Order: sequence, then structure tokens, then C-alpha cells
Amino acid sequence: MEKNIIAVIDPQMRKQIEEEIAGFTFTKNFRSPSAEEWYVFLPNYQDPITGGAAGKVIIHYNLFDTKEIFINTTIIFDDPVLHHSSLHQLVYAIADELVNRLVGYADTLLSVHSGENSYNAEYKN
Repeated sequence: MEKNIIAVIDPQMRKQIEEEIAGFTFTKNFRSPSAEEWYVFLPNYQDPITGGAAGKVIIHYNLFDTKEIFINTTIIFDDPVLHHSSLHQLVYAIADELVNRLVGYADTLLSVHSGENSYNAEYKN
């Protein structure tokens, strides 16, 4: 018997995810030969102190080990609203899209820092 996997997501959350991903922007803040730092701006979230970027992405390229090359990516969300577990699907979707756009298809070790929504993942091609 074949089992179908059905993604269950609240229609309101799906709409919110689509809105945030469609409207988010990012800008490079810093670049060195081995790292990049990007600010992430979301339509409905922001840093509560500065009113600016809701988070940042730090991409560190492992230039020394050529046997198994991974890109280490850290995403830090500064808006405390994104730290609530009720927004886990949103945080996951935004982080996934950021990895796709900024890192591409490279093997990546991801660390997301967002309060209760923090997690680690591995993207392997």
C-alpha cells in the first residue's frame, strides 16, 4: 500500500509565508575572502532596537579542507516575535529560502538562531 505524504499547513500561515518570502530583501554588509554577512529585511518584522533588518546571515566558506567542503551558514533573527514556537513554520521557510538564494546548491551546514525556533540542518547535494 502506497502512503501519500500530505503537508498540513494552516492556510493563514501559508499566506504569511508567501507574503514574507515574496517581500523580503537582503543586502550584503561585509565580505572577506572567507566570509559574507547579509542583512535580511522582512516586510512585517524588524530589529526592535534599530528598526532595521529582522536578521542577518553569515556565510563562512571552508577554504582549507578540500576533502569534504561544506559552507557554514548561520542565520540570526533579531525580531523576538520570530522566536515564538507558533512561527516555527515561517522561520523554517524563510531560512530555507535564504539558503537557496544566498548559498545555492552547495553542501551547507545551517544553524538558525531564533529563540524557541532555533535548529541545525544539513543541506547535502
